[in-house]
Amino acid sequence: MSLLLQEGAIGGVTLKNRIVMPPMCMYHAEHDGHPNAFHTLHYGSKALGGVGLIIVEATAIEPRGRISENDLGIWSDEHVLSHRELTAICHKNGAKIALQLAHAGRKCGCDSESPVAPSAIAFCTEAPYRIPSALTLEEIEEIKDSFIRAALRAKEAGYDMVEIHGAHGYLLCEFLSPLSNQRNDRYGGTFKNRCRLLVEVTKAIKEATNLPIIVRISAEEWMNEGWNIEDSITLSKALKTAGADIIHVSAGGNQATTETQPPFVPLYQANYAKRIRNEGSIPTIAVGLITTPSEGEALLMGEVCDFVAYGRALLRNPNLALAAAKEFQETDKISASFRQGF
Repeated sequence: MSLLLQEGAIGGVTLKNRIVMPPMCMYHAEHDGHPNAFHTLHYGSKALGGVGLIIVEATAIEPRGRISENDLGIWSDEHVLSHRELTAICHKNGAKIALQLAHAGRKCGCDSESPVAPSAIAFCTEAPYRIPSALTLEEIEEIKDSFIRAALRAKEAGYDMVEIHGAHGYLLCEFLSPLSNQRNDRYGGTFKNRCRLLVEVTKAIKEATNLPIIVRISAEEWMNEGWNIEDSITLSKALKTAGADIIHVSAGGNQATTETQPPFVPLYQANYAKRIRNEGSIPTIAVGLITTPSEGEALLMGEVCDFVAYGRALLRNPNLALAAAKEFQETDKISASFRQGF
């Protein structure tokens, strides 16, 4: 029996298989941040195609937290109804669905909003990036509250779980790295202080919603004296204690350039997921140039991860789960997923 097509659970929520659609920004929302017909088709087709878990793209918890003017939003109670339509279509077609809660921080690309960050250090000198304002302690408390209220809206909208975006150089990731966080208060300086905001947000969301929580992190930023895999393993232990159910292991994105070049080859991030799973004692989702069912099967067989995320592969073929079923001779098992949509 294929491990990729076996049921799995995240925080008590059972998924029909181990195939995950990771969050990929599509920039098709209107300025008001509401999901629209594009999102219904985009995510609904992946649900119909047999994906076990869909993680909806970076969704801003406040307007100044948008990566672009066309990002999804969950900063208002008015967003709940349109998100409910999105969760309903995915549930109808047999998939569980999570919402990625995000704040762009210094990578905010909206002309109408001023970027904020742990420190007044720009991501780079090129447009649309600007020098951000360093957050005050009061503003940090407000952002924590925005994450909590966004998670509560996600629960009301029918999402099965939430993913906290702590990767790719966005706000929570910026707090982690000593290269982007040069504060000297309780949110900067020491390793524990730099991890504090992400840990506090995780704990607060768990307490407020009791939803399963995925935390996405960048295991490495590929910069000398920057954030690295050893830091990520230690952080993962703290996140588990705070209420995280699984770590979604990506890499990079906090710096515009890198000093050590990552090997952009298939499965290049998989070993990070394995180390966090084994040394951090927490389940992981592996992601990064995983393209075929056999690659995912090999990762699960090797106990590298607990779930496998297919990004570009699902954009190319929404029916990847069906391809896996054919490859592993389990077409009868997967066909029920397709029948649910008709």
